[in-house]
Amino acid sequence: MSRLEAKKPPLFISEPLTKDTVSQSLSLLSGILKSCYGPAGRLKQLHNGVGGYVCTTSQSSAILSRLSVSHPILSVLMASVQNHICRFSDCGLFTAILCCSLIENFKSLNVASCTVVKISKHLLSLCMDYLKSEACGCRVSVDFSSLETLLCLVRSVLTSKPACMLNKAEVDHLTVLILKAFMFTVPCHVETNAVLGKCIIVPVKGRRVVDSAVLPGLLIETPEIQLAKPLAVKRTCSNMIKIALFCVSMSGDLFNPEEGTITVHHGISLEMSEVNQLLNVGKQLVNDEVGLVVCQKVIHPSLKQYLKENHVIAVDRAGLSLMEPLSRMTGSKPIASIHSLSPSCYGSLKDVCLESFASKHFVHLIPNDTVVCSLILCNRNETAWDELKRTCETAEHVLQLTVKEPLALLGGGCTETHLASYIRHKSCSLSTSSFKDLDCSWTQYQLVADGFCRSLESVACSLDHDDGEILTDMVYGHCWLVPPGFPSVSNWSDLVSKCGCGINGNTENLNWRLLQGQFGSPIIQGCPKDPSVKVADFLTLDCFAAKCSGLQVALETANLILDLSYVIEDQN
Repeated sequence: MSRLEAKKPPLFISEPLTKDTVSQSLSLLSGILKSCYGPAGRLKQLHNGVGGYVCTTSQSSAILSRLSVSHPILSVLMASVQNHICRFSDCGLFTAILCCSLIENFKSLNVASCTVVKISKHLLSLCMDYLKSEACGCRVSVDFSSLETLLCLVRSVLTSKPACMLNKAEVDHLTVLILKAFMFTVPCHVETNAVLGKCIIVPVKGRRVVDSAVLPGLLIETPEIQLAKPLAVKRTCSNMIKIALFCVSMSGDLFNPEEGTITVHHGISLEMSEVNQLLNVGKQLVNDEVGLVVCQKVIHPSLKQYLKENHVIAVDRAGLSLMEPLSRMTGSKPIASIHSLSPSCYGSLKDVCLESFASKHFVHLIPNDTVVCSLILCNRNETAWDELKRTCETAEHVLQLTVKEPLALLGGGCTETHLASYIRHKSCSLSTSSFKDLDCSWTQYQLVADGFCRSLESVACSLDHDDGEILTDMVYGHCWLVPPGFPSVSNWSDLVSKCGCGINGNTENLNWRLLQGQFGSPIIQGCPKDPSVKVADFLTLDCFAAKCSGLQVALETANLILDLSYVIEDQN
């Protein structure tokens, strides 16, 4: 009993945001995330310090899942952003950088946190109302009868991930492939509750990106099937291929002792009994005119040989991940027991053939109606492939979100600067009754609005990593990047050709303004105009749903952290 220590009281930390350690940690996290942002973002190598896998990335999903933080405030911020990423896949860095900037800007104001929270919520409602209105000048409609905007969306996702190491030709090739794969997953026959299909990514590492391809249906890797041999498969009288899908082991393994005890009569072989049962299943499959058997686990060699002799293709070790898409694609119901087999569980396929990519051999299952497809994804090495896989999954998710809400926001920092311009205009024209409703003064509202706008502009400034200048124009409120090496007194019109998103060109007097990202006197600005003519062939676009959610999550998380009065830590 003498070795037992007395229980320590909990540690109470009042006003945690005023502590230097929190401010320094928040500033460090913000700096790391800002340095990753955009097409020119700097890569990060993440590992656990004792060896093992090294992740090279600039993606928020990979960075935040591998960063460990000790302070509860940073844990809240990261958990909030990770939850956003789980739901939307995109705009994770935008959300995290904006949240950090809002906290840093708001806490430096000489305004009570409760007042800051009320005013910032009002500013958020102004932003959301504007983004969802027809008058919004930083959003575009997505027309699914034209591929142009969809290609821009996918291209923008690919080019924002430098760790994929793609050149222009590879970006063009993958953009078309990802969009084609997505189109395969859209049902041909629209129902009341239509559900999108699935794209299965098949890894092929060590090959050129332009070798990537997309095929309708599913590819199942089968190293033991030789391509030289013709593929003879049994068909029904309607020329279809009947498929049986097993989610139970067909290896003939004995019972697990942990499942209980069994009594075996003298002279009875359990092994032969299991094999005979499997062969009986094989005979029923042959009699039912099944042409393809796919098993999630292992198929006994004797059963494989029997099925082969009867022109039934047997594919085992398909894995759990393929069960759901296989069932959906073929209409088959996974069979969970070899002791009860119902013909109603069978599905059908249009065709089965063999495919070869690099040194891998696959059985290609071709369905009647394509709602499942296979994206054969190639890249030069494992690190670049892992990053590219995450990027392709993000692009697919962005397209799925766009189907639900066919809108997109202008990228390249233009939505952020445009919103800041709009809020500056609106905050100068609020009625006196609005200040009374918010229980704040005009000065307090202007200070919070200016901090909110500078936080948005700081996200746009994060796109520059080479000490260039970031401008915004006073007409459209768009973001313009100036290359490094030019003095701040330059004639900006000679240095920029188009804005960050590519919709505006330098064709008129736009009255430039530097984005310094520092506090000063509030800027008086008119309502930004809606650009009428686009300049670039391909616009830089962001996912509407993901960015709107990111804006809300960033501000709500910042408000939560600003409102914290105590952090209580258990020291035991």
